[in-house]
Amino acid sequence: MQFYLNGYAPGDPDIIKEALPDTVDVLIVGSGPAGALLAAQLSNFPSISTRLVERRDGPLKVGQADGIACRTVEMFEAFGLAQKLIREAYWVNETVFWRPSKKDRTRIERTGRVQDTADGLSEFPHLIVNQARLQQYLLDYMRMSPTRLEANYGLEFVTLKVEPEGEHPVVVTLRDVAKGSESTVRAKYVVGCDGARSGVRQSIGAMPQGDFANHAWGVVDMLAVTDFPDIRLKAAIQSADEGNILLIPREGGYMVRLYVDLGDIDPNHREAVKDFTQEKVIATAQRVLHPYSLDVKRVVWFAVYQVGQRVTDRFDDVPADQVGSRLPRVFIAGDACHTHSAKAGQGMNVSMQDAFNLGWKLASVLEGRAGPELLRTYNTERHAIAQRLIDFDKEWSKIMASPPKDPEHPELGGVDPQELQAYFVKSGRYTAGVATHYTPTTPLTAAATHQDLAKGFTIGMRFHSAPVVRLADAKPVQLGHAARADGAWRLYAFADSTGTRLRDLMAFLADSPDSPIRRFTPTGTDVDIDSVIDVRAIFQQGHLELKVEALPSILMPRKGCFGLIDYEKAYCPDLKNGPDIFDLRGIDRAQGAMVVVRPDQYVSNVLPLDAHAEIAAFFGRFLRDRKPSRTPSLPENSAYG
Repeated sequence: MQFYLNGYAPGDPDIIKEALPDTVDVLIVGSGPAGALLAAQLSNFPSISTRLVERRDGPLKVGQADGIACRTVEMFEAFGLAQKLIREAYWVNETVFWRPSKKDRTRIERTGRVQDTADGLSEFPHLIVNQARLQQYLLDYMRMSPTRLEANYGLEFVTLKVEPEGEHPVVVTLRDVAKGSESTVRAKYVVGCDGARSGVRQSIGAMPQGDFANHAWGVVDMLAVTDFPDIRLKAAIQSADEGNILLIPREGGYMVRLYVDLGDIDPNHREAVKDFTQEKVIATAQRVLHPYSLDVKRVVWFAVYQVGQRVTDRFDDVPADQVGSRLPRVFIAGDACHTHSAKAGQGMNVSMQDAFNLGWKLASVLEGRAGPELLRTYNTERHAIAQRLIDFDKEWSKIMASPPKDPEHPELGGVDPQELQAYFVKSGRYTAGVATHYTPTTPLTAAATHQDLAKGFTIGMRFHSAPVVRLADAKPVQLGHAARADGAWRLYAFADSTGTRLRDLMAFLADSPDSPIRRFTPTGTDVDIDSVIDVRAIFQQGHLELKVEALPSILMPRKGCFGLIDYEKAYCPDLKNGPDIFDLRGIDRAQGAMVVVRPDQYVSNVLPLDAHAEIAAFFGRFLRDRKPSRTPSLPENSAYG
């Protein structure tokens, strides 16, 4: 094997690092959580040319965010990465609360202990893992994807302009950080994931709105020896006079992170924040923890931050007065859109949800599944979510920064320990990442006309997985884990009591000329039947009561060049482990239900099983009729018949 012919390049020699081409479909600026996840999602589509550029000279190594919400782990399952996260991460199982002792307010004592995530909220736990490791998972995923996508490091965004016409109308100027030379790339779409000081945001004239923070916090990742008994539990600690700490155990069993309250900063002298050295921050932490000792052996990462709660006025390049006349070409995601404190653990999680929302929409448009109007929904949906995040963060930050109430001097104000604990429990769904709710402001979210058929699958909220048994191999699985980051919609058909409506629906989807599958899935021997709409059925009987050979043809489709049968479309209740999925998710057993789920795992619609015209009309709101792919017909014996 020969390599290094044209100079030494570190890394795996089997990975050929290509130069950035002159034109691309999607140019992503910034390889942080939002940029890495967006690139990983788009790397699944060989027909889409994607490039990820990063100003740094290589991947992030240490520090920054670390909280992984339950919802984020659900999302990572769609990439096949959830188990890696779970294996390596610290599990946040319980949270403890420490306050000044009633007997001696110079000392702290434990005043409460709660379960971190409520039972049944998600099949996955709340996790802690270094942002650098999480990003590396995504970068590795890209390398192994069909496109073998690699990040282009050492390239700094300079500016962009959007030309009025042309196939690649976005003209981007990049600077080689090492050489200082500039180059131009043309793209169909550009996404700025380049942080709070986003150059992409400035180029499109979008403006952050909100407040700068006048309160400083120090964050220290450390290896330390301590007699504080809850060092391996998440802890909210309030001292009487020395400030507050949010303690987060880190992965690996030894490292811990402290968020240390440093108090208010004079807005006219913001540079004063530079006076907080890691030694001063650690000394503050030691005083807060009295009477317990904290002997810091090594600081792994240190930072002081003042992040205001701000939301950018729009998340794309279309000004408000041109929304109806222009289509977006440039988008921003993550910290480029919204900034807030780190203590609620939402920043990285919401940033990646931005990217997951946008990624499948870009793929749908670029592959011709949907018209470019679909891209307008990104700003509509995610701007509203960001504003709710800011509102939540303001409340949470205020409580976390408040001193504890002194029972002997209530006139001094402060927060009662029980108040903080109660707020923590109340906000559990939000901090777990499962409170996002898209309203019917776009064609993607239907009105809740038939919500009673599936009360546990709230329209506009994430699809809440539940245990089932796969019929063909009797394997217990989570139904939601059928979803992949492949841009396909999921149609989960929950059977009615007799099964008649379910079978009629399967026949309609397979054979009717009005079927959305026949209408929107391209024909051709190279196309899978579920590439646009993936149909799954959940029966009410146990798996021993049904015969695989009696399934409708659409639930045993033939795929690939050999016409092999997909046996993973039919499921039954898990009868061994408590209430089954029909009871857990409030499915009407008599009528059954159709639950339509978006490619980013959010419920779009709930319909009766016999609502054939309605399901066709729903998909017709945003999907495009498809032309033949390569050949005019599907393989013989396909699910179309």
